[in-house]
Amino acid sequence: MLFPFQGTSTDTEIINQHVKDGARKVISDTKIIENEINKFKKSEKRKWMLTGEAYYEGEQDILKRERKVIGKGGRLEKADNLPNNKVLDNQYAKLVDQKVNYQLGKPITIETENEDYLKKLQDIFNKRFHRTLRNIGQDALNGGIGWLYPYYNENGEFALKRFPPHEIIPFWKDSERTVVDFAIRIYSTVAYEGDKEVVIEKVEIYSTNGVEHYEWFNGRLVSDVTARTRSYITVDDGETVQEMNWQRVPLIPFKFNSKEIPLIKRVKSLQDGINIMLSDFENNMQEDARNTILVLHNYDGQDLGQFRRNLAQYGAVKVRSGDGQKGGVETLTIEVNADNYKAILSLFKKALIENGRGYDAKDERMANNPNQMNIQSMYSDIELDANGIETEFQASFEELLWFINQHLANTGQGDFEGEKVDIIFNRDILINEMEVVEVLEKSTYLSEETKIAQHPYVKDVQLELNRKKQEQQEQMNMFDNYDTTFNQKQGELNGEET
Repeated sequence: MLFPFQGTSTDTEIINQHVKDGARKVISDTKIIENEINKFKKSEKRKWMLTGEAYYEGEQDILKRERKVIGKGGRLEKADNLPNNKVLDNQYAKLVDQKVNYQLGKPITIETENEDYLKKLQDIFNKRFHRTLRNIGQDALNGGIGWLYPYYNENGEFALKRFPPHEIIPFWKDSERTVVDFAIRIYSTVAYEGDKEVVIEKVEIYSTNGVEHYEWFNGRLVSDVTARTRSYITVDDGETVQEMNWQRVPLIPFKFNSKEIPLIKRVKSLQDGINIMLSDFENNMQEDARNTILVLHNYDGQDLGQFRRNLAQYGAVKVRSGDGQKGGVETLTIEVNADNYKAILSLFKKALIENGRGYDAKDERMANNPNQMNIQSMYSDIELDANGIETEFQASFEELLWFINQHLANTGQGDFEGEKVDIIFNRDILINEMEVVEVLEKSTYLSEETKIAQHPYVKDVQLELNRKKQEQQEQMNMFDNYDTTFNQKQGELNGEET
């Protein structure tokens, strides 16, 4: 099995060689790599990646909230005796799922004129790949970028693996950040020292020379004695073992947008506002006579803390009257207007949908007249965002197809380098099916294949075309049999031999 390497040295290749030499120099300088890892671990970029992941999983700032009051010197102090509800309404996770399922909920469609190539691509882009692609889409939204790693597994099979964005430090060849020069991966794994479980941080450096393995210990790189520097591809024919590398670094970026800005950066303050409003509403509703502000008249005692404890324990208050002054207790309360909270929450949720460029499935436009124009209007924001994501993902698929084509060529499955391939993302959009079917039936300009491809009930265009051909053939056979039988009967009636 042979894998591609550079051929003759042109001027471009000489320039590329200088770039590679520079990359090798950086990779070989351990101190530079250590500095880059330390910078990345403390960077705002990685912080936002981790925040996006945490918010999606429900680990949000509201869970760390403390109730505070003004104390001595006007400073805020923690108050443990006040209601401190932490209500979490995870609209952010709903928005992420909505966008991922809209763009990647359905398997991709592959179009190419070469049927043999199509079959091989369909074998690679199977249901397992679809699941991986959805996870990468989720990474791209939460972290601004997702990563796909093409490799050969322990069985020697071509496979695709996802790397979380907060593990990868890319170094780009170009200012547009489209071509990876080399990359560092830092991740945690669990190991055992005797019977004690310990967490070890591993570092892997990916370049066109293969993968180098290290451990991260006290901010320094230490050679990993359990793993050697290895090539991406190992070929064992029983007699000799060959190790080879790809011409390109096998890390493919899938970006949410060209700036790699995560979705959480657009909507975090709005998600926090929703949680705070719901928590404050519950807090205010719970501030009853046993924990709200009390105004005492002629209180028989001096320790207000003891008064609070007695009130909480017994539900009774002891006061006295004397010197013409009547004792009593009043509460100083603020009326809770539920309509105010409801209005603010509605504004926050609407703003979150608009800033996150999602859609409201309960939109008023869908209540009385759900025609296709209203549906398209409701989907306009998410459609614009989806177009941008698709542009980035199409470029990523182009890079992925390079690795797939090299794999197919070098395993003797065919050379498909020049074949044109279209990757179609089948968006999960709500449609008025009756209107769509009616338009397709009335159209006289569209081919039968185009009509089938646009039909809302068709999932596999080629399968449906084959079914239609089979039905047409069966009908022709039926008519031929009918003609034959009719002619035989007619001959019998006319006294002719059949």
